[in-house]
Amino acid sequence: MTRRFDTLDDFLDHGFDTVIDVRSPSEYAEDHIPGAISLPVLDDEERARVGTIYKQQSPFLARKIGAALVFHNAATHIEGPLAGHDGGWRPLVYCWRGGQRSGSFAWMLQQIGWRAEVVPGGWRTYRRLVTGLLYENPLPHRLIQLGGHTGTAKTALLPRLAERGVQVLDLEGLANHRGSLLGQMPGGQPSQKGFETRLAAALHRLDPARPVIVEAESSKIGTLILPPSLWEGMKLAPWIEIAAPIEARAHYLARAYDDILSDAETLRTRLAPLRHHRGHALVDDWEKLIAAGERVALCRSLAADHYDPAYERSRKGRERQVIARLTTDTLDDAAQDTLAGRIAAAIEAAT
Repeated sequence: MTRRFDTLDDFLDHGFDTVIDVRSPSEYAEDHIPGAISLPVLDDEERARVGTIYKQQSPFLARKIGAALVFHNAATHIEGPLAGHDGGWRPLVYCWRGGQRSGSFAWMLQQIGWRAEVVPGGWRTYRRLVTGLLYENPLPHRLIQLGGHTGTAKTALLPRLAERGVQVLDLEGLANHRGSLLGQMPGGQPSQKGFETRLAAALHRLDPARPVIVEAESSKIGTLILPPSLWEGMKLAPWIEIAAPIEARAHYLARAYDDILSDAETLRTRLAPLRHHRGHALVDDWEKLIAAGERVALCRSLAADHYDPAYERSRKGRERQVIARLTTDTLDDAAQDTLAGRIAAAIEAAT
């Protein structure tokens, strides 16, 4: 049996007990349907081998060898991770385009008595729906950007806003990157397609009738590009702008970037490219502060001499509707809680 999905909402609200991705591990790693488990019926080496036989020797021979591998691997999955399911289990199976890999595996599951269904068109069907949302149509959500100079605790404010019932879209969390020169996070970033899947799933959970707060970003977070539908929505969104003294921002950055500030060698490596943009003398000063362990002073200079000029340049020539400008003298936990309450009130007043 096959299950048709006409919209992305249908896909993400599928109602099956388990979604099984039978593609190769590398295909799964690049992108997969949210919540899907990986049970490949051909691993990367086997898939390449069958493809080579298909092109260089014989399509029939490739199908014969491929079928043997698929059923062998499927049997291993049935004896292993799937062994505990009872007769009422309903899995949804997909491969790249809804062809032989998913069809063969689903057939085996059906012969056992499980109510397996296949996604027609496979992952490509899902990907077309994601592309439609993020590349082809305006987002239905009402975005509000949370802006301010680097170090105004915008990222840290997002979970505090969520606790107050504000809808939040955490782009840096989805991209696994802090959106700055020193923003790399452990584990690295997802692929572009994987990021877009995370983004689509996050948008799916949000109510379009209520405003959504999103941190102001450039069109890229690390190596990832914000898809055009989101970027256009952000450019049209009103702003709430946060301001704090440079000293408060420096202390906040020293706490927020403790991981990279604790790794002097990596820190120097990441700052080195700025010699071409900010000059050797400034970067030499930063290296002296790193060697002396002067974290707050380093963060103060990074903010004043690098991040702030970049922020001001980004503002030039871009009109924006600012619905609230909020200032705070400090950025400790108590101040962030107070600020989150003021932001929530500003959102309510504006909508």
